[in-house]
Amino acid sequence: MGKKGSYFANHRKRSGTEDEPVERKKVVPITEAKRNLFEEGQLILLDKPLHWTSFDAVRKIRNAIKIKKVGHAGTLDPLASGLLIICTGKFTKKINEYMAAEKEYTGSFTLGAVTPTYDLESDAMSFKETPGITPDQIQHATQQFIGHIKQMPPLYSAIKKEGVALYTLARRGKTVELEARDIFIREFDITAIEMPLLKFRVVCSTGTYIRSLANDFGAVLGCGGYLSELRRTRIGEFWVEDAKTIETFIHSLQDENASPVVHEEPF
Repeated sequence: MGKKGSYFANHRKRSGTEDEPVERKKVVPITEAKRNLFEEGQLILLDKPLHWTSFDAVRKIRNAIKIKKVGHAGTLDPLASGLLIICTGKFTKKINEYMAAEKEYTGSFTLGAVTPTYDLESDAMSFKETPGITPDQIQHATQQFIGHIKQMPPLYSAIKKEGVALYTLARRGKTVELEARDIFIREFDITAIEMPLLKFRVVCSTGTYIRSLANDFGAVLGCGGYLSELRRTRIGEFWVEDAKTIETFIHSLQDENASPVVHEEPF
């Protein structure tokens, strides 16, 4: 997925949830014992909601547990939901280890158009008809993306070129030469065909842009395509089914009998 993205600055405005991630609420009390637990190091599996940035989630948890050392292990774009690993205290040393783990995603591509950002963050353009595309063609096209492949990252991403993020250069109208990256896609399944919508499941290496996969897949079919829904379901051995929502996690801090820890692992 995409990285930290200032190019998402308008995502709340576009989605009509401008104030949702920074809503002012009563400060959640936390006991000294629980705060010390997070200082020692904990792994929090969080189900990130749609329209939140990964930093929104980190900031919310940092403010709730009252410690500074909090970070996430792999960004999810605001228009994606699902598993976000958050490390606290001494466990922040493990962030790179978790970031390198294999990822699994589900979601949908929309065929018959493209967008500059390869997803719903920008408006669709270059519309084409799709009636001639058969299920066999769609299933066959997935084979071109399985294994070790080269992938061009989105122009609207946080990858830096000479110290400047690509999304910044793109907004300035600068022409940038991108370099393809080596990625590995172990599994790529089209799970439902509801033209022009395709539902998918992808198991891939770190560094894979599902937005780019949507754009490239549409190009192979000759009709264009963009990412219209994305959910991260797994990172390494961790599954989104075992994750807590922000609300559930905050409630566990208030409840003396509830454990705020989602996953226990010896440091």
